[in-house]
Amino acid sequence: MLEDLTTAASPAPWPAAYPQGYAVVDVETTGLARDDRIISAAVYRLDARGEVEDHWYTMVNPERDPGPVWIHGLTTEVLEGAPLFQDIAEEFSDRLADRVLVAHNAVFDWSMIAREYARAEREAPVRQRLCTIALSKELGLPLPNHKLESLAAHFGVVQQRAHHALDDARVLAEAFRPSLRAAARDGIRLPLLECRPLKEWSESPAAPRIGRQSGSGGYSSGGYSSGGYSSGGYPSGSWRPSRKRPACPYPNPGRYEADKPLKQGMRVAFSGDTSVDRELLEDRAVEAGLHVATSLSRLTSLLVTNDPDSSTSKVVKAKQFGTPVIDEAAFGQLLRDVAPASQK
Repeated sequence: MLEDLTTAASPAPWPAAYPQGYAVVDVETTGLARDDRIISAAVYRLDARGEVEDHWYTMVNPERDPGPVWIHGLTTEVLEGAPLFQDIAEEFSDRLADRVLVAHNAVFDWSMIAREYARAEREAPVRQRLCTIALSKELGLPLPNHKLESLAAHFGVVQQRAHHALDDARVLAEAFRPSLRAAARDGIRLPLLECRPLKEWSESPAAPRIGRQSGSGGYSSGGYSSGGYSSGGYPSGSWRPSRKRPACPYPNPGRYEADKPLKQGMRVAFSGDTSVDRELLEDRAVEAGLHVATSLSRLTSLLVTNDPDSSTSKVVKAKQFGTPVIDEAAFGQLLRDVAPASQK
């Protein structure tokens, strides 16, 4: 049991604006793409002050190859008898209802949950989410990176089964409680974001039905085998295609320079987790007149990442090319005053 040092140090009243309950969530999935599936889910329900009320866990049959078994340990054989998502959707909803969804990199967990509900032609009862990565930044925690294991270690929480939804949710719940109380003690506004349900799922009557799990139990050398399916394992066209943004109308003025404003036309790349939904962040950049680049090259003006010490390909290339790197918060400030393309 963690020793709670936050409440003893401060007699300050609990902030009235704080939520009345939380659902700490972790989901394991077949992969990271928008058409991947949930294979297990866990929820720890917490009261207004972060005390555990109960917890719940289920496996889910994804009706497809389970993906990286070497990470989550859930094989086709294990998942074969598990319920389908539509069979657990109501109970999952009961766990989430009237609570703020809390997750580590919450935009990912929320996106996967929202897509599953959309496929089941239902709506998740979630209106707000809280990312513990964003909260740790608000608290100024001295973490070496934004991994769950680092947050857990900071609060002395011991992980027993990493990448097991129930244990990851337990670890996060134990780390969230002192984080929440520290925020309340210091009067910090919680970084709550709106959750909008997805309504984009549409399966054409002529399209083949979602396939059952294959017997391979893993990836092929080039990703999932196609067999009439998309690279994520679903019939082509079952999800709305990714948005194609119009070409940036401004020429690239070159690299970003510290202490100067961004200029329209600059090529901006993103890497790693963001507290703001990635698509929303990219939309804001485009609206400001910037060019959002999907890869990093010598022409990239700026890389935005909250983890500059990571080993992602974009971060590695940025170091090789000398590309300027800033974090999400700094980028958000710069977006407020982007210089027009004609300004020298």
